[in-house]
Amino acid sequence: MSEKTESQQGIFDAAALGVPKMLVLGLQHMFAMFGATVLVPLITGLSVSTTLLCAGLGTLLFHLITKRKVPAFLGSSFAYLGGFAIVAPKLMDANGEQTIANTEMLPYACAAVAFSGLLYVLVSLLIKAFGIRRIMKFFPPVVTGPIIIAIGLILAPSAVANCQTNWLLAIVALAVVIGCNIWGKGMIKILPILLGVLVSYLVAVATKAVDFTAIREAAWLGFPIHKQAMGVFAIDGSATFISALFTIMPIALATMMEHIGDIAAISATTGHNYINDPGLNRTLLGDGLATTLAGLMGGPANTTYGENTGVLALTKIYDPKVIRIAAMFAVVLSFSPKFEAVINTIPAGIIGGISFVLYGMISAIGVRNVVENKVDFTNSRNLIIAAIILVSALGFNSVGGVTFGVFGFSITLSGLAIAAILGILLNAILPGNNYEFDADETPEGEGASLRV
Repeated sequence: MSEKTESQQGIFDAAALGVPKMLVLGLQHMFAMFGATVLVPLITGLSVSTTLLCAGLGTLLFHLITKRKVPAFLGSSFAYLGGFAIVAPKLMDANGEQTIANTEMLPYACAAVAFSGLLYVLVSLLIKAFGIRRIMKFFPPVVTGPIIIAIGLILAPSAVANCQTNWLLAIVALAVVIGCNIWGKGMIKILPILLGVLVSYLVAVATKAVDFTAIREAAWLGFPIHKQAMGVFAIDGSATFISALFTIMPIALATMMEHIGDIAAISATTGHNYINDPGLNRTLLGDGLATTLAGLMGGPANTTYGENTGVLALTKIYDPKVIRIAAMFAVVLSFSPKFEAVINTIPAGIIGGISFVLYGMISAIGVRNVVENKVDFTNSRNLIIAAIILVSALGFNSVGGVTFGVFGFSITLSGLAIAAILGILLNAILPGNNYEFDADETPEGEGASLRV
């Protein structure tokens, strides 16, 4: 990865584009993460405003810890949805539908999320103590590549499900994104996501698919943090708290692998190996502390976002400052219930159309990661590892993971967590593990070489 391919040539300093264009680019990144980020609180019962605030602050914290080098945005993690459903399932309303937030149990789920972030800190310290070479031997491209592919494929059904709510809007959004990226010139070419949302939203308004009642009723300003959901007040040593820890903390096994896959994907996209510079220990530390902060404040777990990696691949604007602008937009807008109401009027079909291409690009980046690192799939060992990872991630995800008891507590591992564990174990156990991670930088400082 010491040399960039033609497809990796991009802009690493967006200041040359001017402040107005940088602001618009940041807004696009915020829109790219918004649909998935706000979906998590809508499913769990957490506050959308709190979630936005945690995503923005978490991203800024991540950039501070990673020396402001990594163009990554941190949004809500879908991997924790199963844990929330177990610890704090929504309550039934008068019609027998699960629509009421479980305000009694949500703080315990958030507290467990905060502690799961500390697992990231532990792994970061291990990398710092033993060196990245020893740790990365467990995460070769034959493991991380298929996991990146699986992340996109796992997300794919949600994109299709959203499209099915309104195929017209989904197709319009998808067509605008593709058209702008392939045939667009100048700013049109690097703003496909934002333009896709705006054009399809206008179509939604024209076809009367948008209800503006909630917008009219919402206040302009409001405080995004709600004390009754903050995890910091649920750390009480009770049996409920301990049970929540055993249920939710193991999910960090999956999200840490997702993190490594996302950082590898960003590295493959930009041509700079961020696992080496600023270091995987720093990116894990930033992600973990952001998750801990979110849990304590009453938000969902944070994770590096594949959607924004897709935007990087589409626009070829790799400047981390643009991501920080997006984070500041998220923080500012979290104080406006009116804006939250506006965003909530975006039909699911539009989100589906945008996600259709972004989720696919995540898997495509995983394929590229495998190809560029010359993983030899004529080798039965590599073929078996990749096969087990893909089938485990997709298969177990389709049945809700695996649940088992430990000391009287019920623990659920998601498909991605199972795939990660099996991939790591098989890579360590099967003979022929000749992978080496060369952490020596090139004179240009553009990263490390990966050999299988």
